[in-house]
Amino acid sequence: MRKKKRAKTKIIIVSVLVVLLLLSTVLAGVIAPHDPSEPCATTIRLAPCAEYPLGTDNLGRCVFSRVLYGGRTTIAATFLLVLISFAVGTIIGILCGYYGGFVDKLLMRVADVLLAFPQMVIAIAVAGILNGGMTGAMIALGITMWVSFARLARSHTFTLKNEAYIQAAVFAGKSDFYIILRHIFPNLLAPVLTQALTTIGTTMIGLSGLSFLGLGVVPPTPEWGSMIAEARAYIQIAPWAIMGPAAATIITIILFNYLGDAVMDYREI
Repeated sequence: MRKKKRAKTKIIIVSVLVVLLLLSTVLAGVIAPHDPSEPCATTIRLAPCAEYPLGTDNLGRCVFSRVLYGGRTTIAATFLLVLISFAVGTIIGILCGYYGGFVDKLLMRVADVLLAFPQMVIAIAVAGILNGGMTGAMIALGITMWVSFARLARSHTFTLKNEAYIQAAVFAGKSDFYIILRHIFPNLLAPVLTQALTTIGTTMIGLSGLSFLGLGVVPPTPEWGSMIAEARAYIQIAPWAIMGPAAATIITIILFNYLGDAVMDYREI
């Protein structure tokens, strides 16, 4: 009982921190002290000070403001991509696990082929073909992201469909749609959602990595990966320009990974 209470407290604390992080990006227009895209010749590469808490970059733009606005782009794109991958992968996994047959074997072999290659290698190749941009980066990562959700949903569905209450629903004449919606999906939602939480961090790394390589968000739009790529050219004379977006990325990934681990620990108690 104590372990469960401790795990629940951990989830609440981390959730509050995540909400505060999300609010800081949503309210960027209120919090940011300067226009994130407006260059200024008189404030080029200023060190952190009261007016510019994280200093300025090579074009005199406020790094703090750009980090806040960049969070909108990075986090929103990450959430949207995880949501789409979650929906597509879960639907495919449920249908494959429930019905089986040729389609199940075909889709699982496709999944095996995609898992045989590193995700970033496929993403870089696809993003390059699509000429970059955030949409192209999301498509590039989404090609492989659905696989983990599909395999997890399939395995749980395969186990659940042999349960006595599912067999009773079949004998009672309930439709497949009713059984899937009423019995299968609610019982596999928790593990798949936990998987989604732990995927947020790796997805953010992927999107920021593609932007860093010039295959994601195109400057001057603020985005953490592209900000790091821009600032690396003058890291020795203005290290704060790269430390701001790098720290924001690291903190965000740690929070979401920790939240996913906390939820997983709570479920296992």
